[in-house]
Amino acid sequence: MERIVTYENLRSFAYSGDKLVKGKIRGFVLEFYGLGNMNVYKTDPAVAKEWAEKGIVYVVPYTNPWCWMNRDAVSFTDEIVSVLRAHYGLDGVKVVCTGGSMGGLSALVYTAYARIAPVACVTNCPVCDLPYHYTERDDLPRTLYSAFYGYEGGMDEALRACSPYHLVEKMPKIPYTVFHCKEDEAVNIERHSVRFVEKMRAIHEVTFITVPHRGHCDLSPEARIEYQKTIEKAF
Repeated sequence: MERIVTYENLRSFAYSGDKLVKGKIRGFVLEFYGLGNMNVYKTDPAVAKEWAEKGIVYVVPYTNPWCWMNRDAVSFTDEIVSVLRAHYGLDGVKVVCTGGSMGGLSALVYTAYARIAPVACVTNCPVCDLPYHYTERDDLPRTLYSAFYGYEGGMDEALRACSPYHLVEKMPKIPYTVFHCKEDEAVNIERHSVRFVEKMRAIHEVTFITVPHRGHCDLSPEARIEYQKTIEKAF
């Protein structure tokens, strides 16, 4: 299918805070939604204004809310990034990807398949083992079947193709930071982040930060500050 996203219609397909930046653009923070999020920004969120003050564009692709960073979501995200790069003539600009839960998985998976690799990845309570996650909660199989229905081969093969734990060898050599709340009941910290980080450490630069007494993606105020600082350090 022909590409239809242009700078003029971009805001129908993604949120971008590029117009908030005064002066030179230093880079993009690419944030991916968690499962089921269908929010479309009508006004500029506070986080976009905060990043803009630092010369950084906050971008949220409006991917399918059940995408699980499948091949269509990867291509769609590449298109969004390409439109912004072309409009501002920023072929070499840095991109940092981030997100929580399915968004965390999306950020990690995107590093492996992106047309132009991000320079860093920072995640919050990410889903890391997608074949296991298929069995983790009763609400998940329908979403994963929706995302991978069109793939050739079996379901397990499709899930592994978009599972960070199974993509470790394919992921680029960039800094990775994984935050995970210890009381997470939606994405088990041991089965996901702990196992993933252990495997990553053999070949990648990865930092693992656990957050006590907090549930799924509910970073403490102190951890939230550290999360933002970690993203900014990549620029």
